Amino acid sequence: MDNFVVSARKYRPSTFRSVVGQQHVTTTLQNAIQSHHLAQAFLFCGPRGVGKTTCARILAKTINCTNLSPETEACGQCASCVAFQENASFNVHELDAASNNSVEDIRSLVEQVRYAPQAGKYKIYIIDEVHMLSNAAFNAFLKTLEEPPSYAIFILATTERHKIIPTILSRCQIFDFSRIKVEDMRGHLRYVATQEGITAEDDALHLLAQKADGGLRDALSMFDQMVTFGGNNLTYKEVVQNLHILDYDYYFRLVDSLLTENLSAALLLLDEVMQNGFDLHNFVVGTAEHLRGLLVCKDAVTVQLLEVSEGIRLKYVQQAQAAPLAFLLSALNLISQCDREFKQAKNQRLHVELALMKLAYLNGAVQFVRELSPANGEAKKKTSSLSDGEASAAAAPSSNGSYGGNISGHAQPAPAAPSAVTQSAQATPVPAVSHAAPAAYATESPAAAYTAAPRPAPAAAPAPLPMPAGAPVATGPAPADGPDPLPVENGVEELHDTPSIEADPDAAITERHQMRDTLPHVEIGVPSFEGIEPAPRAKPQAAFAKIPSLASKLPSLKNMSARPAAGPSAAALAEPVTTSGPQAPTDPALLQRVWKELAEERRAQDRMSEFWVLNRPVSANEEHHIELAVDNPIQVDQFNEMRVEFLADLRRRTGNPRLNVQPVVTEAAPTARKLYTSSDKFEYLAEKFPALREAKQRLGLENEF
Repeated sequence: MDNFVVSARKYRPSTFRSVVGQQHVTTTLQNAIQSHHLAQAFLFCGPRGVGKTTCARILAKTINCTNLSPETEACGQCASCVAFQENASFNVHELDAASNNSVEDIRSLVEQVRYAPQAGKYKIYIIDEVHMLSNAAFNAFLKTLEEPPSYAIFILATTERHKIIPTILSRCQIFDFSRIKVEDMRGHLRYVATQEGITAEDDALHLLAQKADGGLRDALSMFDQMVTFGGNNLTYKEVVQNLHILDYDYYFRLVDSLLTENLSAALLLLDEVMQNGFDLHNFVVGTAEHLRGLLVCKDAVTVQLLEVSEGIRLKYVQQAQAAPLAFLLSALNLISQCDREFKQAKNQRLHVELALMKLAYLNGAVQFVRELSPANGEAKKKTSSLSDGEASAAAAPSSNGSYGGNISGHAQPAPAAPSAVTQSAQATPVPAVSHAAPAAYATESPAAAYTAAPRPAPAAAPAPLPMPAGAPVATGPAPADGPDPLPVENGVEELHDTPSIEADPDAAITERHQMRDTLPHVEIGVPSFEGIEPAPRAKPQAAFAKIPSLASKLPSLKNMSARPAAGPSAAALAEPVTTSGPQAPTDPALLQRVWKELAEERRAQDRMSEFWVLNRPVSANEEHHIELAVDNPIQVDQFNEMRVEFLADLRRRTGNPRLNVQPVVTEAAPTARKLYTSSDKFEYLAEKFPALREAKQRLGLENEF
């Protein structure tokens, strides 16, 4: 039995003309050979199975050919070509960098470069998978690659260009091989099938080319597998069955069931896909691609973007005509969302079924929204026209140059009416609603109304109410008199009198003093009013602007006793004290009871640091001041942190709003000197008995004994 040779090797291109789908590379190389502009190093990079090594061998064969054709192709008959075809050429050396990636291998290669070719003009070195070389091997190869002998040419091939160091890339002429198009691969598969005497359907060959993902070697390998499975007759059904591919028929059936809102058929189709062993995620991705194909088939210009066979393309065009554009866009959006959230779903089948449920009733939902859109449009149109009319009426200038509407945020007095009025009914404008003015500043303005009879002209406009100090003042123009009066033509009289914005000339408006709160007093709960404010007082110092941390307040043992007693705290001045009227002294028993209650409440709330600060007897003097004796400045800071809350509760429970607490650091009592070491004990005794020092010196004694 003859040895079987796979189609990828048997039909491997031997000339530039037979290379599939890389015309931009082959044309450049042919022009370089013809013009004698060959670089010393080439780098062929691209995905697998696109012809990198094949083009490297063709280039090596062509540049040493002694009888080139007019198309710059190797003759295949000269001694160099025959030796190359028989793998006996001494001028072409192939090296696999994956197994020869050390410095020693590169050193051996450099030694071979030093020898000129025996026959031929060039000596070619083809290094495949060059990205597998180590960094040390790359560095050892730099000098030879940059300045090789005139007869040496290096051709490097790799699928991972990013792994090659930049110093190698800068010394090479780089050619990027692209993925082979589906149509080019299908034509090459047709050529191979014809040469082998195999009958194959176009849809089957197109599916093989599409499954190869741009690699011709993968397509030829699958072609050999299909021929082994089905014999000399290659059908589309056998290819789908053997390669375990989701057929286009699944997606066409799915879209048909969604367009007819047949949810049961869609769910049964999903179950069939799972029973056949297909991945749900692949089904979701395939559905998105199918919807994209229908979308591009809606226009005859974009049909060419669909890379399928002619028979499948006709099915796409036919189904695209039945699918509305709004349905396709919304369905594609839902499927894309399902694809993004698929991996995060715990129950992935339910996740896909929910997406199918939404798609099944999507067409009806789109139609329902489309039916409602004209009514919404009319309503929006009416609303917008009404708003425009109101805005134009409010913005129209009056005869005196002012504009209708109040833009200042305060109600303004109405202007004087004209001296002469017409016999028809006149309309007064509706004043704008105030948005920013307080209630105390706003003046009363009656509602707008229509008058059926003319009114006499008033004597003069009433004086506006005096505005309190500090109130915002309007900077815009005065309100207008409103639009022109509308005559009453239907004969219907008003049923009641309508108030007017014109003031009664006999009514006099008396000025009144506006009371406003100027300085709230939290400690007594009674606000002061303008004109009867309490006596001015000194500006309090900012006591709580920045409370230092407890660590910065920790004194050392050395200066604890020398630290002077703290004076009045700045926080004590932060509490305002009222001076209006005498205040009876607080009952000491009541004060002690309330003080103890407040301390116990903090103990119950697990605020022990505050409890230890308050857990001590206190008393108030005649000026209602309480001196709180604390042990150190840290407790002063702790009391200042709770000062506001504590004083509020203390004043409220004792009924004395003048109570104030001043923490005072008590001086620590002097403690006896503690003797720890032998030296301390000796010094203590020597102070009392000086003769001990003399005895120690004479006898030569030490403190350690």
